[in-house]
Amino acid sequence: MKLRNYIKIILILALVMLPLFGTVTAQQDAQYTQYMYNTLAVNPAYAGSRGALSIAALHRSQWVGLDGAPTTQTFNIHSPISNKVGAGISIVNDEIGNGTNQDTYFDATFSYTVLTSENNKLSFGLKAGGHFLNIDFNKLRNFNPSTAPPGMETIDKKFSPNFGAGVYFHNERFYAGLSIPNFLETEHFDNSSGSTSYIGTERMNWYLISGYVFDLNYNLKLKPAILFKAVNGAPLQTDISATFLYNEKFSIGAGYRWDAAFSALVGFQISERFMAGLAYDRETSALGSKRFNDGSFEVFLRYEFKSRNRNALTPRFF
Repeated sequence: MKLRNYIKIILILALVMLPLFGTVTAQQDAQYTQYMYNTLAVNPAYAGSRGALSIAALHRSQWVGLDGAPTTQTFNIHSPISNKVGAGISIVNDEIGNGTNQDTYFDATFSYTVLTSENNKLSFGLKAGGHFLNIDFNKLRNFNPSTAPPGMETIDKKFSPNFGAGVYFHNERFYAGLSIPNFLETEHFDNSSGSTSYIGTERMNWYLISGYVFDLNYNLKLKPAILFKAVNGAPLQTDISATFLYNEKFSIGAGYRWDAAFSALVGFQISERFMAGLAYDRETSALGSKRFNDGSFEVFLRYEFKSRNRNALTPRFF
C-alpha cells in the first residue's frame, strides 16, 4: 500500500472525530509522551498486536517541583490467543494533590483481527472494567468542610463500571487507531438538595493515533507519529513526534504538544526481549516559566516473551 493511501486512512479517522472538534473547549484521562509504547492504555484493539506476550509499565511525574502535581502509573500485559484473537489487562493509577484525588482503572481487553490484504491487519477491540475513585478533601490546605456536599468530605474506593472500544489498522510500517477508552460518563458529588447538581463528571475521551516507519538506510529508521485527543470541555490535544531508531537498539526523538510542551525521548533495546525508555517534557505555556516547575518525566519498561507465532523479536516502534 502506498503512503498516500495511509494518509487517506488517517483523514477518514479524523473526519470521524471532526464533529467533536467544534465542541471541545479540562483534560481528564492521564496524558503520556511515550504513547506509542503505551497504546493498550488508550486503545483495546492493540491487544495481541505485537505477536508475543508483552508486559509493560510506565511512570510519569508531571510538573516536577510543583506541590501536588499529577503522577501516573500504568501497567499492561497482553498477548495473542490465536491468529485472530488477542487479550490483555490494563491498569492505570492517576493521582493529584498529594493523595487528595486518586483514580485507579482496571480493565480487561479483547481484540479480534482480520486480514484486509496479505500484509495489512484490521483489529477491533473491546474493554470492560471499572474505576475506583478516592478523594480526601481534608488533605487540601485551605479546605473548609462547610463547602463540601453533605457526607462528601471523603470518598473511599467508589467503584464505577465502564467499557470502551477501538479499531486499529496496522502492518510492519504503518499504524492508525481510533478509540474511546471509556464510554460511560459517570457523575460524582450528587448534591441531593432541592435541585440536583454535579460538580464532577467523567468525560468521554476520543483518541486518534498514527505513525509510519521510513528506512533511511540499512541501520537507521525514522518514525513520525501523531496523537489527537478530544474531550468535551477541554482544548483539542495534539502531539507530534519524530523518532530515529539506530541499529535496532537505540532510539532518540523529539515531540511537540501543541501550545503545551516540547519533549525529548530516548529508548534502549537492552536485549532482544527487554526495552527501556525515558522522556522529558518542558512546558511552553506560562506554567513552564515558573521556578517550581522542572518539567515532566516518564520512565517506560517493556519485556516480551518468545512466541510460537513470532520467533524473532525484531525491535519495533509500535
